[in-house]
Amino acid sequence: MELLAIGAGPANLALAVALSESAPSWLIESSLIVEQAEDVTWQRGMMMPWARSQVSFLKDLVTLRNPTSRYSFLNYLHSVDRLDDFINTGTFTPHRMEISAYLRWVAQEVPVPVEFNMKAVGIRPIGADSGDVEGWQVTFSDGSVISCRNLVIGGGRDPHVPEAFRSLPAERVIHSTEFSESISKLDKFGAHRFAVVGAAQSAAEMLWSCYQEFPHAQLTLLMRSIGLVAYEGSKFTNELFYPSFVDEFHSSRPEARRQMLEEMYRTNYGGLAPDLLNSLYHQMYQDRLTGTERIEMVSMSDVTSARTDGDDIVLTVADRRSGTSETVRCDTVLLGTGFVRSMPRHVRDLAASLGLADVEVTRNYRMVVPGRTAAGCYLQGVNEATHGIADSLLSVLASRSGEIAADIIQHYENGRAPSHAA
Repeated sequence: MELLAIGAGPANLALAVALSESAPSWLIESSLIVEQAEDVTWQRGMMMPWARSQVSFLKDLVTLRNPTSRYSFLNYLHSVDRLDDFINTGTFTPHRMEISAYLRWVAQEVPVPVEFNMKAVGIRPIGADSGDVEGWQVTFSDGSVISCRNLVIGGGRDPHVPEAFRSLPAERVIHSTEFSESISKLDKFGAHRFAVVGAAQSAAEMLWSCYQEFPHAQLTLLMRSIGLVAYEGSKFTNELFYPSFVDEFHSSRPEARRQMLEEMYRTNYGGLAPDLLNSLYHQMYQDRLTGTERIEMVSMSDVTSARTDGDDIVLTVADRRSGTSETVRCDTVLLGTGFVRSMPRHVRDLAASLGLADVEVTRNYRMVVPGRTAAGCYLQGVNEATHGIADSLLSVLASRSGEIAADIIQHYENGRAPSHAA
């Protein structure tokens, strides 16, 4: 196989679109996307009916690269006879479920096949012992193996579960990536006590969802910050998410990159969508008026330990202002703690097998491997340190996929095309 892409999320579906519009037919016919789940679903764990994207629909899989593409979000709406209705909503930010449906449509329409229920459990280089990597061998949970010349890893980052919660029973700790499925198993009318950890969008969405779905629940939001804040989303700030900004970021000195990432933190990780922020505040105000308060927000707090005590989970919470600690008892912990900032496990393991201490990629997202190699390994969505904070977001999907596709094609054109390419 010439190209194998792991993960059927927006990143690799955008790549499939780019390949379908620019690659020779023999490369398309020898490409495959594999997905560990049973279908294509965007942000599966946070699929609430009211949840919306924070990104314009124009930043879909293709429009910023090829506005005339048949794989655009607008063409999807047209194909399902919903374009007029969407225009009439007057919004640039679709519901999350509609983006998810768009992605499923693209997966069905592109000529690059997508296979489901295929969980990659191991990756190893082929020919690394000779100093010239010739390809990659991917092993799946069912024992099957696929070998390929080019590999694209686009499965996202690993969920971050802080150390304090790792000893708790797994069924009592729900990370945002598993929220929708796990929370649906609980009794809607039970007197639950939820502790939500985090102060960004995912934590607030879980808090709001539980408030609505569990009318008898008590909710405690534990956050390290001074309080909930809105995203930084000015027009000037949004220019830093232009695909063209990737060049500027990539060419900057390491200390400048670190400064930019730090200053852009609140544009994505440290804030909430203004509508959700307002909804929470007004609901808490109304509850105080009626004496039916069910939400408590504890700011400037660190969860230093967690244990079980009978049916209770007991969290030790340290006040960052006074240094004192108190305990919070709950039934279920909901983690809006994001993702591990380092490279995903698959990538780290692969780097170790190549003898690499650090993972580096070129401007075109190709992993730098020792020796001469005819095989390429491309990393999607994990290169914020070198390509900017937009690398994990939808904003650069179209341009990045085009750059990766062009790089793969160029390597073939430079003398490494298979014999059947002629």
